[in-house]
Amino acid sequence: MGALLTRVLPSIEAGAGDAWDTLDTAGNPFVSRAFLGGLEDTGCLRAELGWRAHHVSLWRDGALIAAAPAYRKLNSHGEFVFDHSWADAHERSGLRYYPKILSAVPYSPVNGPRLLLASGEPAQTRIALAQALRDDAQARGWSGAHVNFCTPHDDAALGSDGWLQRHDVQFHWRNAGYAGFDDFLAALNAKRRKEIRRERARVATDGWVFTARSGRSLDDDEIARIHALYVGTFVDKGNYPALTADFFRVLARQAADPLVALLGYREGRLDAMALCLRSPDTLYGRYWGADDPTPGLHFEACYYQGIDWCIANGIDRFEPGAQGEHKIARGFLPVQTTSWHWIADPRLRDAIDRSLARERLAIADYARAATAHSPFANREP
Repeated sequence: MGALLTRVLPSIEAGAGDAWDTLDTAGNPFVSRAFLGGLEDTGCLRAELGWRAHHVSLWRDGALIAAAPAYRKLNSHGEFVFDHSWADAHERSGLRYYPKILSAVPYSPVNGPRLLLASGEPAQTRIALAQALRDDAQARGWSGAHVNFCTPHDDAALGSDGWLQRHDVQFHWRNAGYAGFDDFLAALNAKRRKEIRRERARVATDGWVFTARSGRSLDDDEIARIHALYVGTFVDKGNYPALTADFFRVLARQAADPLVALLGYREGRLDAMALCLRSPDTLYGRYWGADDPTPGLHFEACYYQGIDWCIANGIDRFEPGAQGEHKIARGFLPVQTTSWHWIADPRLRDAIDRSLARERLAIADYARAATAHSPFANREP
């Protein structure tokens, strides 16, 4: 068996191409060649936004055996694991925090595999890939390496060699084999059941009608309208809409068809949408937009329509995105997320390690407190 060779790929297509498709993504659409390559090819990742492709890969005898989608980051934009205090600490110490290397899915706080292996590769290869990420940052004199929103397989590979573990909380919905939305409501306490019915009735009374569409069923005009709704809502919230209309078209035209568009019409006009991606067992809520401030419309588009779709399609889990305690009342319960961080400077690494130990305790307390507010009548979904 040949020796391992580490390569940094400047893009998915130029560096790996078809070989990326041989890696085991566990069905997660966000680490697919189509999604990551689509971001690169349609202008979503640009130097002025702080993203430059820097995929770390392992090769043996000319074959790709492992890779981590990774980026040279010049800021902390679009990461959802907030490290601004670490950057400040580096600056106060006379050190540069940027650039750093980040293994993650740009603009997407979704859990999934980060250390991807080819079929048949042992777990030891995943450990070697984690070491390659760290070694690359060290060799370039960068401040560190970071891996966000990991799976347990990633955790096992990263839990050594100086990597620091960080926890956070998201709110996910679980399908308990519900026969329909009313069956889900029946599992809630009476107060929440009544409030959700009132929220949905208000949206329906205002004339909204929703339908779920696959990406491949959308025509170019519909995709353009969906993108315009996304852009308008991002701008209204004071955010920069980094995703292009061409990228939305890439999502919609993938052969695997992972896109689920939850579309809201009023008087026949498409004026609201929630754009999701799916894996075999999970729906991921990602982007939303609306031209109307109807009370409750966000909850309908981004939560209730997704729950409806999951029940109808036998999907186990719905991850609607980062943060948001208001999700608890709508059936989304706390779930721990994990990221790992290697900090090059030993003094700052020790300080951050101590800080993270305290933070993990606080996060655990927060998750317990949030769970105590479960809307389910028996406290379980």
